[in-house]
Amino acid sequence: MYEKQRTIAAEISMEGIGLHTGNNCRMTFKPAPPDHGIRFVRTDIEGHPSVIADIDHVSDVSRGTTLTDGDATVHTVEHVLATFAGLQVDNMIVELDNNEPPVGDGSARLYVEKLLEAGIEDQDKDKFYLEIDTPMSYSESDRGVDLVVTPSDDLRITFMIDYQNPALGTQYTSLVNLEKEFVDEFAPARTFCFLSEVEMLKKAGLIKGGGLDNAVVIYDSDLGQIEVDRIQKALNLKDEAFVGETGIINDIPLRFYNEPVRHKTLDLLGDLLLIGVPFKGHVLAARSGHKANVALARKMRELYKKKKIARKYGSGDGSALFDINAILKIMPHRYPILLIDRVIDLVPEKSVVAIKNVTINEPFFQGHFPGHPIMPGVLILEAMAQAGGMLILHTIDDPKTKVVYFMSIDKAKFRRPVMPGDQLRMVLEMKAMRGSNCRMTAKAYVDGKLTTEAEFMARVVDK
Repeated sequence: MYEKQRTIAAEISMEGIGLHTGNNCRMTFKPAPPDHGIRFVRTDIEGHPSVIADIDHVSDVSRGTTLTDGDATVHTVEHVLATFAGLQVDNMIVELDNNEPPVGDGSARLYVEKLLEAGIEDQDKDKFYLEIDTPMSYSESDRGVDLVVTPSDDLRITFMIDYQNPALGTQYTSLVNLEKEFVDEFAPARTFCFLSEVEMLKKAGLIKGGGLDNAVVIYDSDLGQIEVDRIQKALNLKDEAFVGETGIINDIPLRFYNEPVRHKTLDLLGDLLLIGVPFKGHVLAARSGHKANVALARKMRELYKKKKIARKYGSGDGSALFDINAILKIMPHRYPILLIDRVIDLVPEKSVVAIKNVTINEPFFQGHFPGHPIMPGVLILEAMAQAGGMLILHTIDDPKTKVVYFMSIDKAKFRRPVMPGDQLRMVLEMKAMRGSNCRMTAKAYVDGKLTTEAEFMARVVDK
């Protein structure tokens, strides 16, 4: 895998119709600077609004992956994104004069050819890879969908599908080396659907640009040519269509014996690019589609955000997301009022878990109470508030220039005392963030037992 970020050497364009919208679109790939990422620009809309290709901008996954940011919407981006992932391109401006990229032949081959024609070049900036340290997964048990990512020194994908259809049956593929396999073994794999789906898709206003020249249609009826003719007439399809002997309409030859599962792998590659960073891990997928792919990408994106924070501020030895030295870099508090020792988990914009080790050496035990030391409830609240401050500060840029003021504490309840020798484990969840104001719920535990709970309102201000 490449160590430097990559873009293309020169801009290049292509034109064609979109698979679902049927709209004609001219798409232009343009080089972008390091750390720019992938951005789609709608040149047909006033102001040329754009949308970043990441998980936070996914708006629909019904029959493809759609991205939206304000007025900018781009449909069916997964094949373009798979091209960037397969060619390991990090930075690109993609200009479109309509709302869906050209479908080409239903694969990623045309996009790959265009980018290779333009030339791909390394940039003077290192890549950052999301490295999977421990297995993570996503499942939909009712649909038999499973996705697992395990540690690996490289990106690998193993995919299995098992449609109950003679033309498909159970199919399996494995991608183990992007540089050697993507261009010839996976990029040419075309999208596919079943004959029984065609009418449903048309009624849903989809596949307006679909045809037998950009999709493999698989026969799944017992009615023979009658059913093919019925659907062809009902949909006013111009292509000649017959059942054939292979189980594929018009006996269109497959490019690979397992082309459908290779195309599913292509889709998965594209959807996982939405993590926003390349990754090293082995993805094992069973019967997955866009909905599951995007759900997994969302979990991996959260892991990336945590690792990005840890890389910037963390201890680096894996013992904590933030050790005390990292906390001191971020928080304005100092002795004797700094009341968190470690942050062991932080999901930006969602939650934080922090630790306070309570020792007899705490200065407040001298007076609260002599001979019967108990941590004051107000200081437990302060410790939880400081943990919340760590969470809030990592929802904004440059947290070192900001400070968190707490505006209110509601529904505070003290369930049991906290004493010397206890380890206070504080869990805070962000419930709302509007502008600079935030609302959180907080709970503190000792040995798994709830000691304190409350709700906080806070505001972020400049130092």
